[in-house]
Amino acid sequence: MNCEVCQLKELEVEHFEIREVLRCILHTIVFHRALGLVRPKDVDLELFEITYVQCGDVELEKKIDEKIDHFISWVEKHPNKKSQICLSFYEVKSKQPSWFTNKTERLYWEQWYLNLNVTQHPKSHLGKSHHSKVVMDPGESGASEERSSRRAAVEASLREVLFQIIKFVNEKKDHVPPISDGVIYFPYEITIPRKFQ
Repeated sequence: MNCEVCQLKELEVEHFEIREVLRCILHTIVFHRALGLVRPKDVDLELFEITYVQCGDVELEKKIDEKIDHFISWVEKHPNKKSQICLSFYEVKSKQPSWFTNKTERLYWEQWYLNLNVTQHPKSHLGKSHHSKVVMDPGESGASEERSSRRAAVEASLREVLFQIIKFVNEKKDHVPPISDGVIYFPYEITIPRKFQ
């Protein structure tokens, strides 16, 4: 089985934007690869004028948020480094049991790589909350214009990534394995590839 790989456009984000950007991208991918009955839920981003769709599954949201927390911790330990997160879909196949091997194996059929360049801007005051907002001195109109133009650029790049996802899922379908009864989501994992750890 071939594994299709989608290398998404690299995004340059500030630390306080990571959570919202990753939620948007990861949920968009999972929604487009959902198989069964889902309860679509529109989500408006707080930082950008973008709305995306989640599957409406609390457990799925929790799993994705845990992985985003892990990723943010990694970024905090490795500041000023490019970072990557990978969402992989796989099938579980049974193998012939033998003395020293596992009875099942994962056959990866699709991987999504997202590269983030997390920039540090001196005027941002970052809190631990996942809804952190940037606090600025009202007297800095030049910095405010720069910040809003940077925000518009990030938003445009995020839109490009979302369109890249939609184009990929619409064009690449032959590698998707057959659906099993009662399955809503293909098994997946979200990882930080080793070369980035």
